[in-house]
Amino acid sequence: MRLLDLNADLGEGMGNDAALFEIVTSASIACGGHAGDAQTMRSALRAARVAGVRAGAHPGFNDPGHFGRRRLAQPSEQVAAEVVRQIGALSVIAVEEDVPLAYFKLHGALANMAAEDEGLATTVFSAVTQRYPHLAALVLENSAQHYAAERLGLEAIAEAYADRAYLPNGLLVPRTMEGAVIHDEATVEARGRRLAERGEIVAIDGSVIQSAAISICLHGDTPGAVALARRVRVELERIGALKGKQFTAH
Repeated sequence: MRLLDLNADLGEGMGNDAALFEIVTSASIACGGHAGDAQTMRSALRAARVAGVRAGAHPGFNDPGHFGRRRLAQPSEQVAAEVVRQIGALSVIAVEEDVPLAYFKLHGALANMAAEDEGLATTVFSAVTQRYPHLAALVLENSAQHYAAERLGLEAIAEAYADRAYLPNGLLVPRTMEGAVIHDEATVEARGRRLAERGEIVAIDGSVIQSAAISICLHGDTPGAVALARRVRVELERIGALKGKQFTAH
């Protein structure tokens, strides 16, 4: 049996943060790029403190009109500088609110691009760790992100997704494809249980991917996100697989 952290992307203006903060153990907070502003960052950090939830930064492309889910052709150094800027914006407020940031996690199209391109991931992660060496990297397991983080000596926290379909190679099914987002509560619950009990993820073609992930993500903008998250949490608690407030990559 594996103990799992349960994380969600929050502070994105979905209107369900209050409910999700009562369910998750980690919150990846939008930093004003794909979503969020100073007010939402402050509100999310305060909610994390009250709920005893681990807080992390969730930077992405500065493209709120497309929610950070449009692939942008930008120099790696420009992307890295923007990521550092967004983490910095959240960090300033986190200090004011006395909420320590534990990790960072890339969002949307940037996360997918960095999961495929180790050069991009290395440039971005190098810039982040130079400025914020204490932050762990929450990364898609066995992706270019994961490899880059480990080679740079970052604490790499392997993440899996309960509400997103996988390709056989371990990357996520593009959102443009049918079935990319999983909405069925029983299916999402079963995926969380299988990851905890067997260390497995079933890809969209039915093949089985071995997984050592220790954090499982549910997107706050997925329709029915609160019900999905609650169902996963209840099941993880039932089988004794929900990790507490402290976690490491090992």
